Amino acid sequence: MRVAVVGHVEWIEFARVDHVPAAGEIVHAHDAWEEPGGGGAVAAVQLAKLAGGATFYTALGDDDLGHRAHRQLTALGLRVEAVFRPEPQRRGFVYVDALGERTITVIGDRLGPRAADPLPWEELSDTDAVYFTAGEAGAARAARAARTLVSTARGIEVLAGSGVRLDALVASGADEGERYGQGMLDPEPDLVVSTEGASGGRWRTAGGDVGRYRAVPLPGPVSDAYGCGDSFAGGLTHGLGAGLGIDGALELAARCGAACLTGHGPYAGQLAELVPRQ
Repeated sequence: MRVAVVGHVEWIEFARVDHVPAAGEIVHAHDAWEEPGGGGAVAAVQLAKLAGGATFYTALGDDDLGHRAHRQLTALGLRVEAVFRPEPQRRGFVYVDALGERTITVIGDRLGPRAADPLPWEELSDTDAVYFTAGEAGAARAARAARTLVSTARGIEVLAGSGVRLDALVASGADEGERYGQGMLDPEPDLVVSTEGASGGRWRTAGGDVGRYRAVPLPGPVSDAYGCGDSFAGGLTHGLGAGLGIDGALELAARCGAACLTGHGPYAGQLAELVPRQ
């Protein structure tokens, strides 16, 4: 399979603490590390692990963090096709508490690719599956050349202005910034998946079929939740592109999300399993 992500990167500094500090409180971190993250990067690495490689179309800040992100994402197995913008790389700070929950603060503007950027957009017409997280409307239209196009509901205004049809949209049943209501996009996505964490989630097709999927047992102890939803989306994109159908793709996606929850940071626990095209 040929897979790709069109999206964004955030340089993340992590701190593992007993609890997120209350106003005015000082807490001590038991562990601290930093690495590239963000929905585009995490989903791209998950796709690469499932498909044996992935192309990541993105925009990065033309500063030290932007270039470090490029190097590290390449080392994680991605073919990174990036433009460097004359602005700071978007950053983030993440607390991971004793239960593994993550609390995120982002700093700076979200950078995404544009159709006018000198990137190999023409290759997408020969790509089996693409996941879209960020970029302008022209980039979304370029991504539609792929056989299967999946997107996050975050930043849905870009999708609404693009007029593209999605094979699937990944929304959240809890996060207000990632909710989706019928009629927010025209045309309606063929499939809308609303995630509900440990409760699994639900799905609805444009034709009116509805269903639920179950969460899967964790393959190990909980470490941290950062990247679980993005790994889920990567698994769903791969599954739909591989022709696994709704149930099969959601089962793979749930396994990807559960595996990520057991790793240190977003990448260490990700599922690595080649799934043959049906």
